[in-house]
Amino acid sequence: MALAIDIADAVAAELAGGTFSQAFTPRRLVIPAHELAELAELRVSVVPKAMEIAGASRSLSQFDVQVDVGVQKKLGSDLDGEVKALCDLVDEIAEFLRGRALAGAPYATWVRTANEPVYAPEHLVEQRVFTSVLTLTYRAMK
Repeated sequence: MALAIDIADAVAAELAGGTFSQAFTPRRLVIPAHELAELAELRVSVVPKAMEIAGASRSLSQFDVQVDVGVQKKLGSDLDGEVKALCDLVDEIAEFLRGRALAGAPYATWVRTANEPVYAPEHLVEQRVFTSVLTLTYRAMK
């Protein structure tokens, strides 16, 4: 639905205006797939995930929209140090968005953030790629 894409676009725009310990350009994507070579550079992908609609009143519905923010990077030799630094970045992103009004979607209110996986061990083992996903839930009424 267009509402989920609009909110994902607004999240990407907020992240683009933020200041973080590591530089990145967030991109709202339809499919968050990257070639391994592309992950030499830090990638932050914003993807609409799910929407739940419930009745709020006779004439109003509540839309809970989930947006995933994926953080990915191919790691070098200092696995522990790089994973720690990227986990810190994921925490910064979560804190930056927590409770923040979205300029591009002022009708949406932040509800919660989940971080699952904190990082994907299978990506580290198989490809030495750090992958962490924040799932943000925003609520809109209409």
